[in-house]
Amino acid sequence: MAGRFPASWVDELYARADIVQLVSTYLPLKKKGHNYWGLCPFHNEKTPSFSVNPDLNVFYCFGCQAGGNIAQFVMDMERLNYPEALAFLAKQTNLPIPASLETPEDPAVQSQKERLYQANEAAARYYHDILWKPQGAKILSYLRSRDLDDAAIRKFGLGAGSQEWEGLSTHLESLGFSREEMRLAGLIAVKDNHHYDMFRDRVMFPILNVYGKVLGFGGRAMGDAQPKYLNTADTPIFNKRYGVYAANLLRNQRNLQRIILVEGYMDVISLMARGVQGVVATLGTALTQEQARFLKRFAPEIWLAYDGDDAGQLAIERAIDVFNQEMIPVKVLQFPEGMDPDDMIRKQGIDAFTKLKPISPYLFGMRRVEKRLDLSEQEGRTEYAKTCSALLSSVGDPVELDLFLKELAVKSGFDKDVLLAQMNVAGSRVQKVRRQQDEKMSKRKPAHVSQAEGTAAEQALISLLASGYLPENFLKADDFLSPAFCDIAQKMLEGQSPSAIMANLENDSLRSLAGKLFIRENSDDRETALAAAEECLSTLRQQRIGRELDLLRKSMEKQDAEEKQESLREYMRLSSQLSKMSRSSADRKEV
Repeated sequence: MAGRFPASWVDELYARADIVQLVSTYLPLKKKGHNYWGLCPFHNEKTPSFSVNPDLNVFYCFGCQAGGNIAQFVMDMERLNYPEALAFLAKQTNLPIPASLETPEDPAVQSQKERLYQANEAAARYYHDILWKPQGAKILSYLRSRDLDDAAIRKFGLGAGSQEWEGLSTHLESLGFSREEMRLAGLIAVKDNHHYDMFRDRVMFPILNVYGKVLGFGGRAMGDAQPKYLNTADTPIFNKRYGVYAANLLRNQRNLQRIILVEGYMDVISLMARGVQGVVATLGTALTQEQARFLKRFAPEIWLAYDGDDAGQLAIERAIDVFNQEMIPVKVLQFPEGMDPDDMIRKQGIDAFTKLKPISPYLFGMRRVEKRLDLSEQEGRTEYAKTCSALLSSVGDPVELDLFLKELAVKSGFDKDVLLAQMNVAGSRVQKVRRQQDEKMSKRKPAHVSQAEGTAAEQALISLLASGYLPENFLKADDFLSPAFCDIAQKMLEGQSPSAIMANLENDSLRSLAGKLFIRENSDDRETALAAAEECLSTLRQQRIGRELDLLRKSMEKQDAEEKQESLREYMRLSSQLSKMSRSSADRKEV
């Protein structure tokens, strides 16, 4: 999670930021003991389990195990990446961003981009105003014929492109924008030294980024004009590969369990106007990896709800491949042929949509294969069995695989054992590719650390170390047994704050566990804390000796007589040492 900001600047930011003050702007907190408590914003609960430590600037939820520092909280609440979260906090604390980072490009370029944002915002207001005037009556009537009320129209900032050739450009010129700025923003076209508005007589859909800035527009033609949909071309502030329609609405939709990805702007508006949350659309192009990564920030799973025609179904196949490459779970919502989500809602009602059950991409793939083959012929059934066996060779869930095989056996006429054998043959190449992908991911991500990793003594010792009650040089990093805790302890002993340490823990499990340990309250009595730490150290030393004894026992099984005698002497020495430590520990407990 490490960003591009200087470590000294980040340290100052964390020192300035007040996590209690920040979290309090999102939810009520009540002080209990040393920490502050409230209802977790990341899952539904009735009893407060969300704890905030004001000294360490960290939080932890004992209900859903979400944890992190103040930057992680901003990332989760505002759907920002780490550098964006730091910039957010810097603004909140009035800490200037380092000049080398605040102006990564020429100031003139930055100024130009800001002007283009302003021009687009002015254009969006112009189109929206036109919609309510006589020249926008036809387009307003069209929107209402699509069952959109005024609230939905205003929520999405819909507008109307007038039939005038220079209506928008004349308006923007009156506001001080140059024709060059309009051209760069994609608002006008220039041909043979003449300019004209790019969008005329069209329903206008402003395209906003996650921060609410207008990047460009989509325009739907009225009547038979072509192209039916016209989108802003790539500009200095807009690239269709990186954004999605309705991205600005995702930030305020909490606890989304899935994102519904559709093809059309009207699909998004129709669904959200009827209460369906987490709906977005691609921007007139096929799904890109950049869009998939962006969506991953907002929900753990994607549902593809593309049109029911052949083009839509083919687009689903391609989208599944993109999400699989990014290791993002995906499911499919299927519509009757020729229908899209907006059609279904307007003809059958929202209940028909909500009753749709998402299907596995494997089942979707099997149905696609079945549709293009003739299963009444043996040749078709054989090809169906072979193709689906290759498809199913990457299914990791045995129960799910069994269900798919049963269906495949019934429709193909081949026995399940034969299909399994075919899967092994067809899947060898798939498995090789999966192994290569796994190797890449293992290099990219740290190993998973479960809540159970590390002993209770290690966890208690980390918590005590974070409390600041332990004297200098009381313990060393190699007193810990597990590598993860050894690394955390080393950073703390070097002077890094718990907040800074959590900023660099890319493993979600480890960050959650660290948050739990840092947030844990300890006795305010330093003498009691020191005694507890000594007991933890004694326990860890006994555990270390126990591990050494286990290794000796195993090694002696393969040693010759002379080596075994030496190992036996060492075994007896360690056993005696362990017994003394155990008795000493027992005596302390009695006292």
